[in-house]
Amino acid sequence: MALVFYFVFQDSIRANSAPIGESAVAFAQQEESSGLPEPESAGNPVRLIIPAIDVDSAFEYVGLTSGGAMGVPKEPINVAWFNLGPRPGENGSAVIAGHYGWKNNIPAAFDNLNKLRKGDKVYVEDEKGVVTAFVVRELRLYGEKESAANVFFSNDGKVHLNLITCQGVWNKNNKSYSSRLVVFTDKE
Repeated sequence: MALVFYFVFQDSIRANSAPIGESAVAFAQQEESSGLPEPESAGNPVRLIIPAIDVDSAFEYVGLTSGGAMGVPKEPINVAWFNLGPRPGENGSAVIAGHYGWKNNIPAAFDNLNKLRKGDKVYVEDEKGVVTAFVVRELRLYGEKESAANVFFSNDGKVHLNLITCQGVWNKNNKSYSSRLVVFTDKE
């Protein structure tokens, strides 16, 4: 269900002292002025491939909703790149969202994200045909009200890709899941 991820993720964004858009812009400006070398610019992502869990998804590009939350993909099988942050393959933490537990048992891109393990590979193909490989470093579960702001930021000068989805138990009243799963990866 499209609203599932929105409600869960929105709580995380609102837990921050500033809206994520302002924080992301401020962080991007800080990184630009940090003097860290920037690798060759990556193209916009077009395809996400995760062999270990049979993901081969097209990208949608999202920014912030009117409520200040990261947008989500419209289609359950697609993934969404947060286009206010770095592109996958650029310095910093690129963020990709995908659905979990779509209504009527329709398969969703990140239904099996929780099955990834440290060392598994994630590949992003960009519009230039360049494929960038990432390696899973950590899986972390965030509570429904717990801030996940660290998903969007990195100041170590390295290239990261963070995958985020809903997880846990569906709450009909709140129209959200009980937690969020984030898979942290590093460029190979």
